[in-house]
Amino acid sequence: MNKFPETLKLYRKAEKISQVKLAEICKVSQGTIAKWENGYQEPDIDTLILLSNILGITIDELVGKQ
Repeated sequence: MNKFPETLKLYRKAEKISQVKLAEICKVSQGTIAKWENGYQEPDIDTLILLSNILGITIDELVGKQ
């Protein structure tokens, strides 16, 4: 089971970062963030690295492989 969508949303909210702000940082649209959080798309590896740095967690935590 892919835990990335729920983990991304959980940590994004914990850091009080809006979808719009995260989209700006990642240089994608807000719609893309929504697609990630709803499991319709997944980011590439470079973006996963960026997301893990922004959220202060490992890539393994981000994708649910702790």
